[in-house]
Amino acid sequence: MKQIKDLKFGFSDAENYKRRENKELFNHLFMRNEYLDNIACPSTTFLVGDKGTGKTAYAVYMANNEYANSACSLRYIRETEYQKFITLKNEKHLALSDYAAIWKVIIYLLLAEQIYNKEGNDALFSKFSKFKALHGAIQEYYLHAFSPEIIHALQFVQESKLAAELLSKYAKAVGEQKESIQFSESRFQTNLLYIQKNFESALQSLKLKKNHIVFIDGIDIRPTAIPYEEYLECIKGLANAVWEINNDFFPSIRDSSGRLRAVLLIRPDIYASLGLQNQNTKIRDNAVLLKWNTTYRDHRSSDLFSVSDKLLAHDQTEENELKPGDAWDYYFPYDTPNTRVQFEKPSSFISFLRFALYRPRDIVTMLSMLQERFIETSKDKSRSFLIKDFDDSVFRRNYADYLLGEVKDQIAFYYSPKNYETFLKFFEFLEGKNRFTYDEYLAAFEAHIEFMRSSGGQPPKFMKSPDEFLQFLYELNVVCYIERTESDEPFIHWCFLDRSYSNVSPKIKTEKEYEIFYGMSKALNTGKRFKRKRPTRASSGRAKGARR
Repeated sequence: MKQIKDLKFGFSDAENYKRRENKELFNHLFMRNEYLDNIACPSTTFLVGDKGTGKTAYAVYMANNEYANSACSLRYIRETEYQKFITLKNEKHLALSDYAAIWKVIIYLLLAEQIYNKEGNDALFSKFSKFKALHGAIQEYYLHAFSPEIIHALQFVQESKLAAELLSKYAKAVGEQKESIQFSESRFQTNLLYIQKNFESALQSLKLKKNHIVFIDGIDIRPTAIPYEEYLECIKGLANAVWEINNDFFPSIRDSSGRLRAVLLIRPDIYASLGLQNQNTKIRDNAVLLKWNTTYRDHRSSDLFSVSDKLLAHDQTEENELKPGDAWDYYFPYDTPNTRVQFEKPSSFISFLRFALYRPRDIVTMLSMLQERFIETSKDKSRSFLIKDFDDSVFRRNYADYLLGEVKDQIAFYYSPKNYETFLKFFEFLEGKNRFTYDEYLAAFEAHIEFMRSSGGQPPKFMKSPDEFLQFLYELNVVCYIERTESDEPFIHWCFLDRSYSNVSPKIKTEKEYEIFYGMSKALNTGKRFKRKRPTRASSGRAKGARR
């Protein structure tokens, strides 16, 4: 078996696996499970999952491989696209329905060029003159150099007069249109409708051999320069467009064995903010919700353990001889302390579960950090990991900072950097408590509010009330709540574990006991109680937080 320093754990961000030189590695490491078949199902419109659960990984795998007779592509929304939507809105006085119409044309354009590249030939054009005309107009517009990205497709929409004129010209040339049509720069919506109808007519005429899917990613990141309301308007239009074309237009295409589809990659909290009609029904019937849940007792049979084991087994000289779990047991041959169940095999993976939000990215990050720390500190480079490596304070702190960074990114999606600092400040008022009652939480919340007011600040939106902030902490998976069974056994509720198709936005309960996520406590400076001086007369009138 390889030494620890020679192990390769791949990339935390699956976007890196789009690169040609990384495809073979990714195909070997990728976990092919039921999610893959569910994503390939014609009814799937949304791929939903928390950050780090593998949304991009599944889309990349399907884009790299023609799985289930499906030719797929993965496209990203970047800051420039949001800026252009805002510019279009201001220039053309767009409404939400206009946003949806623009997104429809963008998706149609991306799919049309994908179809041409995957199935296009002279026979295709000889049979389907409408598609030939459409492709000709696209080629002339882009000077035969179309790059299949959203930003370039959006350019086609921006110059709607020129795009419509080219479509009209080529439609007339192949006999699909008899009369010339005049277009005006000032009639953007009319031009857009003409462009949309041309795409739909051409796509509807095709008889395809393969399924064609375009995955749209990147909406989980809101650029700081884009106001939240502007961002939300844009992705609401996108979500409506994807839903409408998948359920109203694409199913209407008859006599084609190959089907067309767009799939939106989205976090649960963002999905909940889209305002779609019958959202609960849609997530049950038209979404794949990525969850890697397992239990301590059954962890060895979980997909999360299998993925981790494959990372360690990859590229070993004896890889073909290794049984499931052998590689993990070789590198982590110890038992996790304080487990109530006895296991035949080493239970070291439970240590990882205690510190993870049951996401593949968390496991990869822990393995990479453990390896880095091992290389720095271990004198015996040939040994396996020991429990002391997992208990190492530097490793724990680095991993806690990673988790807190994930929280920071999620907060930054909705709020300003100043609001994040306010969020962090709250934990000082818990005075080192990792576990606390509802009354202790209320006391800390009130002390924090008092401190902000004494400093001339105002509470952010997520701190309108103590219960709203508690829900906020729960949704971030910073805290859990603990219920007690009749036998006084603790039953722990985490948002990421309670989330399901029927309950995509679980709610926290009040008047319970609460605990900060174990892996994050070092970064929040909780878990240790600190001595506090009694307030002096001079400071007794100030807020509790102002004395610290």
